[in-house]
Amino acid sequence: MQLATYIKDLLYRYECVIVPGFGAFLTQYRSARIDEETNTFYPPGKSLSFNRQLQTNDGLLANYVASVEQCSYETAVQKIRNFTAKMSLQLTEGETVLLKNLGEFALNTENALQFIPSETENFSTASFGLSAYISTEINRKTDKETVSALKKEEKTPIHSIPERHTARPYLKYAAIGLIALTVAGFGGMKLYENQVQQHNFAAKQEADNRIENQIQEATFVIENPLPAIKVTVPKQTGKYHIVAGAFRLEENAKKKIKQLSEKGYTAKLIGANRYGLHQVVYNSFEDRREALRELRTIKRTENKAAWLLVKDLAK
Repeated sequence: MQLATYIKDLLYRYECVIVPGFGAFLTQYRSARIDEETNTFYPPGKSLSFNRQLQTNDGLLANYVASVEQCSYETAVQKIRNFTAKMSLQLTEGETVLLKNLGEFALNTENALQFIPSETENFSTASFGLSAYISTEINRKTDKETVSALKKEEKTPIHSIPERHTARPYLKYAAIGLIALTVAGFGGMKLYENQVQQHNFAAKQEADNRIENQIQEATFVIENPLPAIKVTVPKQTGKYHIVAGAFRLEENAKKKIKQLSEKGYTAKLIGANRYGLHQVVYNSFEDRREALRELRTIKRTENKAAWLLVKDLAK
């Protein structure tokens, strides 16, 4: 399982990704900086760190693994446990564990976990595509020839500097006339636009008044009205839902509902999850015990990957 890839994907969207039973990866904003020794400019981004104390499963990583690998939530949790158990065994044997694009893990002499983040990855989407830039060193020392040239320029007599040719006076008046004509043209155009807008507004007001008067004068009479039809729509009640599956395409979700309905289930859509997948449930229950009994029956006879979702549906 490519757990490092899944963690990397989530770090672009979330500031904290917890690996259950192992620790949490955290990102923090870092402003642009300059390395004066190497003359390197680094763009703004997010620095990566690791916290061993945060180990409680929040469901973020497990749900993402389940959606990508098309497996149940329980199976995804078990895969994560197997991966972390393998990492812990390698660390206790003195090995250095490398997670691609994340960093390295190792135990120090005191058997404390050490994490060295990767310097090649920037988890800030706002800085995507920006790379470090190395500038050439600027030599601020002035050589003797430059000093001599400056002194020579200071000794140059004022009369040796060639005089600038004065502009011809008639060009100045021509430029002033051209500017005046341009301003007048803009003013006339603006006045014409204002008159057109006023005319259009008045025409629209008159048309609106005519339509309103015609509507008020119109009378609609229906001699044989059709009887009212009452349609009863079942409400989606209950916050305990037995999930049959999640589908990226809504058409596939509707096909699944049709199949389950033919088998006698009260199947329906309960909306999309955080990953945009359309969730289909066998049924919804108000009572938790009743939902668990039905879930055991479905897992035994219908679908081993079915699971229970606790969620209040929006009314």
